[in-house]
Parts: sequence; structure tokens; C-alpha cells
Amino acid sequence: MLQRIREGSQGWVAKVIVGAIIVTFALFGAESLVSYFNSGSNDAATVNGEPISRQAVETQVQRGIRSGQVPPEQERQFRGQVLDQLIRQRTLDQYANDGGLYLSDSQLDQLIVSLPEFQDQDGRFSNELFTNRLAQAGYTPASFRRELRADTLRRQVQQGLAVSAFVLPSEKQRLAALQQQQRSFRYAQLTPADLSQPVEPDQADLQQYYEAHQDDFRRPEQVKVNYLVLNQEDVAKDVEVTEDELRQAYAQARQEAPRQVSHILVTFGDERTEQQARDRLAEVQAKLQQGEDFAKLASEYSDDDSSADKGGDLGVIQKGFFGDAFDNAAFSLDPGQVSQIVQTEYGLHLIKVTHIDIPSFEDDRDALTQQVKLARSQSAFDDKVQQLTNDAYEADDLASVAKDMGLTLQSSDWFAQEAGGEGVLSSPDVVAAAFSPEVLEDGYNSDVIETDDQQRVVLRVVDHRDASTLPLEEVRDRVITAVKAQMTQQRLAERADQLLDQLRQGETVDGLDWQQANAVSRDGGDDLPQPIVQEAFRLPHPDDGEVSWGRAELTNGIALIGLESVEAGSADEENADFVTRLAQRLRAQNAIQGLVNTLQDEADIERH
Repeated sequence: MLQRIREGSQGWVAKVIVGAIIVTFALFGAESLVSYFNSGSNDAATVNGEPISRQAVETQVQRGIRSGQVPPEQERQFRGQVLDQLIRQRTLDQYANDGGLYLSDSQLDQLIVSLPEFQDQDGRFSNELFTNRLAQAGYTPASFRRELRADTLRRQVQQGLAVSAFVLPSEKQRLAALQQQQRSFRYAQLTPADLSQPVEPDQADLQQYYEAHQDDFRRPEQVKVNYLVLNQEDVAKDVEVTEDELRQAYAQARQEAPRQVSHILVTFGDERTEQQARDRLAEVQAKLQQGEDFAKLASEYSDDDSSADKGGDLGVIQKGFFGDAFDNAAFSLDPGQVSQIVQTEYGLHLIKVTHIDIPSFEDDRDALTQQVKLARSQSAFDDKVQQLTNDAYEADDLASVAKDMGLTLQSSDWFAQEAGGEGVLSSPDVVAAAFSPEVLEDGYNSDVIETDDQQRVVLRVVDHRDASTLPLEEVRDRVITAVKAQMTQQRLAERADQLLDQLRQGETVDGLDWQQANAVSRDGGDDLPQPIVQEAFRLPHPDDGEVSWGRAELTNGIALIGLESVEAGSADEENADFVTRLAQRLRAQNAIQGLVNTLQDEADIERH
């Protein structure tokens, strides 16, 4: 895959895009997250001596929470799953490294610009999409590059195993026949309503379940805090802004704004000299002065194959995209203007700006006002931050600091280190400060915490409780619900076994609502619960005139199943090819899982 990317990325536009992505990485800088845990070991585990930091675990957990895919009550379980996954990945990373697998920076750049997630509607890499989607997912460019590189090398290992899977011709036909097999059966569902009376757990049942599931009722270590929030927006409210300042800010924003550009590129070197290239563009300039269309001339004269058939359109660009010479020309033009001849490392260009991506002055007035206010208030905000730093360090509480600085003293509810609190208290840096030894154990005010460029937070722990198992009385309702569900399912399973014994002995069982399912395939369709279909295909073939009986557990009940007949599937070539691919995929997955299990079994893994 990477070789195809390399071969398809040799044109001028591709090289420029790769250059743009490198600029993007340089602009964003390094990781924005600070270590989540400030005390004790910073490692969640080590794999063959290589650490997996608690910060790495917590970063993945927070991404899962922000995505909405992890319910709060599953966070503890999810954190364990994340650590397991990181351990598996680390063993594969070490295996790939020992095997000499390598991905260069240029290959990685080309891979990134080829990802459809970062391409606009025209299939071109979009710096804006790249920036926004990484931010939404909680990545910086540096962390994204690091994880993509590691993931790509892991996939190379996995693909090497996958291509080694094969299926014999006899297996192919047999698998196809099994895949197309159809079964006819009847089934009846037992629900809690089929019990003679609802279950009523006694105290002993509750106590037994509670003691066997202590982890389900464990409350983590928690704190309550008082805290102050200093926002630059509040400092900026009283700043007066003049019309002239707004006009100047708009002019600057317009000069820096992304713009849609088209170009005509004429290369020189092997096929023509630089002077011949300049003469060719001079010919284009003459035709433009005569009123000919830039897009038409681009399709006729431009050597950039990827844009010539689009009238030279390069889409929307930002400064830093195509280098200084190109930028100096493009960002000095108004819409409709065409530059003089511009030379870059790729050749000679004529550049036309077709649109500047910025609202009108009036539409942008409110945003400009806020922007100027923030800029004008920066010095005052810095002074306030310094005052907050000094006062919080010297004070024995936060109430006096709040009064002195005119801030509102806020209080939190209980929150844990794993989940964080509400609002600003969800920031990993704020949570880490709340559980640091200086704040939690020594009782000091925290340092001033920078949650973003325009906001600072300082906190003080006012209450603390250790991790503990909640008493049974406090979780009685949850335990009762769980025990009732468990006991009901057990009673239904016992009743189902009794009925199956009668049915296997040929007895008639009254009171069951049998449903008929004929010629059911393995996917079962949407009408049948999958556990019923799966059990029906596990049952042995019935003898002629007989029925194979079984049962399947459902979410809220038990299903009795009577398999009546099995119809062999056809093994046509199309189905055989499909099943072969499926079998190869499954074998590849088994091979990959086998490698992962072996690497973990042989690795020196320590969980902290």
C-alpha cells in the first residue's frame, strides 16, 4: 500500500501537499497533555522493560469518554481494557522493531495526505479538516504521527500473516455448502411470566451476591474542592475598542485569511530551458491582457496535470502551504487579480486568487471586537494571573483570594481521579492537581493551572474520602435488581431443562407458544434472535421423523428449540469464492491472535 502511495505521489501537487503537512506539524508543536499523575510511579505497566505510562492510558480513556462511546458506569472496566490493548500493541511494536520494519517520515507524510478523513470534496488534502478532526479526537499532530506510524507497522506484521492463509479446494466446496445450509425448526420462549410465581430473594441471597461482586460496588477515592476560575474574557469586558482598531484588525485578518487560488505551472529543466518557460508564460500573460479566460489557458498551458483540467484550481490554501515565494504572491492579491511570474522549486507560476475565505467586515464585527479586546487585555490578564499565583501561594484558603481578586468561589461535588469532575474540573491537569500530595495530603492551594490560553484555575481540597466498598444497605436496590434477574434466569433454565427432558422422551408439553421457522440461513435475518439461530445451527442433524432438541439463553428468558430438518446448501462458484475469502480472513485472524498470544506469553509484563 505504501509503495503505491509513493508511486502515486511524485507530481508537483503531491510534493507541495507533503510540504504542507510538514509545516502543519512544525506549527502545532509537541504534546499538549501534561502527565496525569504527579505522584508515585508514572508507569501503568512495563513490557520487556519498556514502560506504558499512566498518561498514555488516561489519554485513551478520555478520548473514549469524549467520543460518547463509553458510558460513565463502564469507565473502570474500559480503563482495564485500554491497558490490555496498549500491552498487546507494545508487544507487536517490539516484534516489528526486532524484525526490522521501518516507515520513513516521507512515507508517513504521504500516507497522511492520502487519508480520506483529511480530504475535501474534491479529494485534496485539507489542512483545516486535518486540524479540526485531530482536535476533536484529542490528538496533536505529533501524537497522531506517532500512533499512525506504530499502527501502520503493526498492520504490516498482521498483513504478512494474513497473506499466508490459504484454503484447499476440497475445503472450499465443503465450506460453501455449510455456509449455504438451511435449517427448519420450531422454538418457544420462556419468560419471567412463565414462572408460577416471581422470585423473591432473601437476605442471604443478597448477601451472597454482594460478597461475590464486591468490585461492582466499590467507590473510588474521591475529593470535594473549592476552586477559582480566572477567564481572560472577564478581564476583557471593560476594554474599549475603536472603529479604527476594528478596521485594522479586519485588514490584517483579510491579509492572512485562507484563499482559493488557481495557477498555471510551466516547468523547465529536461524538456525546456528557464527562458523558454518564461516565454511560454509571457505568451499566457499576453492572452490574459486580451481578455482570454484564465481557466481555459490553464488547461492548455499548465504542466500541473492534477489541476490543469480543473482550470488550474488548487482549492483553498493557507499561508505556509506552498512556500514563501508562492505565498508572497498569492496573499498580496485581491480576488480576480493575477500575479506576475513567480518562481518556486517546482517551476514558474502565474497565480490567480478567485476567492478570499473571510466574512464581510460587518458580519465579522462581533468576532473582531472580541479578538481586539482579548489582544488589548493580554497584559492585564497576565497581571491578574500573576496576582492569582502570588495570592494562592500565600493564602491558607481560597475565600480571601476570591474576595481580593473579585472572583467567585465555587465548590464541587465529590469526584474521583479516574472520572474527574464537571466543567473545568474534568481537565486532566486539574484532576491531577487535586490528587497531588501537596494539595490532597499537605492541604495547600494548588498551583495556578492553565486549562487553555485564556483560562486559569486554582483549587483547594475541602473534603476527602478513601476508596471503599459501599455498604450493602446503600446499594441494596442495585443488588436486589441484579439478584432477581440472576435467580429468574436460573429458574427459567431449570424449567427449560425439565421441559426438554419431556420433549426428548416424546411427551406432549402443553402451554408453550411454538413458532415455526422454515429454511433459515445462518444469518437468520432480522426476525429471529441470533442466540436462537446460533443454537439451531449447533444442534446435530435429526434422524428422519425425529427432532433434535436444545435451548438458548436470551437476554430476558430461555428459548426451547426443536430442529426438524437440515437442507444441504449449494456450492456454486460465487458462493464458494465468498466463503473462501471469509475462511481465509478467519484463519488470518487466528494466526494474528496466535502471534499476539505468543508474544504476550513470552513477554516480561509487569502491571503497576
